[in-house]
Amino acid sequence: MTDSIDAGDRLWLADWRRRVAELYADVRATAASDPEAAWNAWRAEREALYRDHPQSPVPAAERESFRARHWPYDPGLRFLVGVEAPPPAGGGAPGLALPNSGAEALAFRRAGVVTLPSAAGPMRLAMYWMEGYAGGLFLPFRDETNGGATYGAGRYVLDTAKGADLGGDPAAGTLVVDLNFAFHPSCAFDPRWACPLAPPENRLDLPVEAGERLR
Repeated sequence: MTDSIDAGDRLWLADWRRRVAELYADVRATAASDPEAAWNAWRAEREALYRDHPQSPVPAAERESFRARHWPYDPGLRFLVGVEAPPPAGGGAPGLALPNSGAEALAFRRAGVVTLPSAAGPMRLAMYWMEGYAGGLFLPFRDETNGGATYGAGRYVLDTAKGADLGGDPAAGTLVVDLNFAFHPSCAFDPRWACPLAPPENRLDLPVEAGERLR
């Protein structure tokens, strides 16, 4: 979100969120039989939104030439994982404030832990629930590509308050976590956007060469 928003932009912001939610609904439907086709459609539509939409996080002067960059799709980085219970909150305080690129501090609480297999060993990531705003699951991470190929403060996989939801089965307690869909927060493109960021506990000591890249 931006630190401030003109009232005249609110309809365009609502349209942006609507289109992102529709995109992810299409992704979930297509990925049930062809995850790579879903990813290709996601890439194309996100690039179009970032290039053409009035609420694009890309600065207006750079939108016409904007082209998205991604690593090739890796089917081995798509997981259906169980969500483990979060560890008990220290000091009896369930809420926490994640790092933020702006002055605003958003309240979260831990919603669980997911473990992703890898050749280098299990990748454990804490997942959060946004307390205010629209609510929603939030899964950010940092890795060894940050500051080089990707934004220094990390990327997101899930942000369901904004419609970035890859699906799952609540009855079975599972979520789809596909690192090919990792994307940058808006502040990676323009510092006028204020974004919650991945905390130290979600730092992975390996490069995740999947999803969106800056260079």
